[in-house]
Amino acid sequence: MTTPHAPLTDVLERTRAEERRRALRALLMDPLMNARHPAFPLVRRHQKALRDWLGNETGWYLQVESGFARLHKRPADRSDATRPAVSGSGAQGTPFSRSRYALLCLLLADLEQSEQQITLGRLGERLIQAAADPSLEAAGLRFSLEGREQRRDLVAIVRLLLERGVLQRVAGDEEAFVQHGLENDVLYDIDHRMLAALLVTVRGPSLVALEGDCEGLGTRLEAISEGFIPDTEDGRRRALRQGLTARLLDDPVVYWDDLDEDARQYLANQRVAITRRIAEATDLIPEIRAEGVAMVDPQRSLSDRHMPHEGTEGHVTLLVAERLATSPGDQRLTLEQVSGWIVQWRRVHGRHWRRSATEPGTEHALARQAVEQLSGLRLVRMHADGRIEPRPALARFAVDGAPSGGGSAGLDMEHESP
Repeated sequence: MTTPHAPLTDVLERTRAEERRRALRALLMDPLMNARHPAFPLVRRHQKALRDWLGNETGWYLQVESGFARLHKRPADRSDATRPAVSGSGAQGTPFSRSRYALLCLLLADLEQSEQQITLGRLGERLIQAAADPSLEAAGLRFSLEGREQRRDLVAIVRLLLERGVLQRVAGDEEAFVQHGLENDVLYDIDHRMLAALLVTVRGPSLVALEGDCEGLGTRLEAISEGFIPDTEDGRRRALRQGLTARLLDDPVVYWDDLDEDARQYLANQRVAITRRIAEATDLIPEIRAEGVAMVDPQRSLSDRHMPHEGTEGHVTLLVAERLATSPGDQRLTLEQVSGWIVQWRRVHGRHWRRSATEPGTEHALARQAVEQLSGLRLVRMHADGRIEPRPALARFAVDGAPSGGGSAGLDMEHESP
């Protein structure tokens, strides 16, 4: 018999489930979330359920404090270079270079020993001292505050930390510092709790360095990020399930060919169960094809990388996607060829592009940007020899019977930063 309270109970449970989905989606997009985030109250309210689901399904740990939440994500593919930190937004965003990453690490080490406040100029001076280490100089790292470009590197790093809540601006303007140097300094508060939560590792990098048995960046990354896997059948199956779930949450598409034999066989047998649990927890929709599995987001909000549809870069990227999707399978494709296509399209579409993109020579930057965008969405693969390999999911951008330069369907697969 249905009691009078049953409908209300059902409504409350549906509300709680929807709140948990919103909280989980927010955490996937913002793994380091401060208390000012709109979803932070939901994360705190449902932290036990979220922690249990994440721990069981992905092996990720959720840390929730009074002022922030930190999802301890780990990338499924440590060699993936398609999702770097970016300075700026939209088409004008600039990916972090290796030198910027090195400077970021040096700056974080310095902030850990700093008091509650620091200036931009002081950060720059300390970076100059740290970068003067002979081993860093031998590796090619150079830094000073003399030129605008190097001051811009410093400001890009600081703005990343401002976005993450590690720093809070008290007074001053970074752009004035870039243009005029130390005479236009900027003052910051340091949130040491957010700073301590920024690094996510299983083992401390200093412990790995002290052991002295890890040579090379790849080996060190593996040493600080590899978790313990029990040497039992259940332990290995659990690790496979968690790794595949994490990968489906974190990557736009998972191809069978990218998995080792054990993972491929496990996902083939358990794909329905795994994708169902992800769909229930996130509202993502599984798309299972002969070539792989993707979790598609109909809300178009659970991604930090979309197929661009507007502006010059968006138009060029769609044109490149269509042309690559319809290229013969035995054709060798390179960035030079893509640049040549853009030169041809410029004659037809140039009047709709921004003026600077119609100048001779700009086709090379446009080509690289378009291909890197497609690579980040797992639509193409860029090989070390410069070859561009179209991947199966790119086929949805082929327009049957349309000349090159037509439109294309959209692709919005989930893909966010670690």
